[in-house]
Amino acid sequence: MQPVTIVEVTSAGTVGTDSAPLFASSPAAGFPAPGDDMVEKSLNVHDLLVKHPASTFFVRVQGDSMEGAGIFSGDVLAVDRSVEPRVGKIVVAAINGELVVKRIGRNGNSLLLLSENDAYAPITVGESEDCFVWGVVVGSVRLFV
Repeated sequence: MQPVTIVEVTSAGTVGTDSAPLFASSPAAGFPAPGDDMVEKSLNVHDLLVKHPASTFFVRVQGDSMEGAGIFSGDVLAVDRSVEPRVGKIVVAAINGELVVKRIGRNGNSLLLLSENDAYAPITVGESEDCFVWGVVVGSVRLFV
């Protein structure tokens, strides 16, 4: 099992309030589209990612076990403790003291923590495991430079 280690935890309340313009036009990822100089509004990334400030925190992940879900090493995840962890949700969990980012699954009556990389086997959470879900991943930020 390859853990996705949390290397940075930041309270949602400490994120800056600076904003940047959000343009009304959406650039095409394929063929070029005409530009638009009209600013729709200002966008604060904090406002985009944080719906419940008192229960949201950010983590930076390390590892490749969730690449199939679009979560890569170095990404910053927004994690909300107020969202109910259900089957299919991606969560930050502590399993036997080890922090991981996994998708919740079920096999019969067994709870599973699933990687999104075939190189990693599912983790079956049995009665002997100490498992605590920190919160549900609600968004991510990735830098390209």
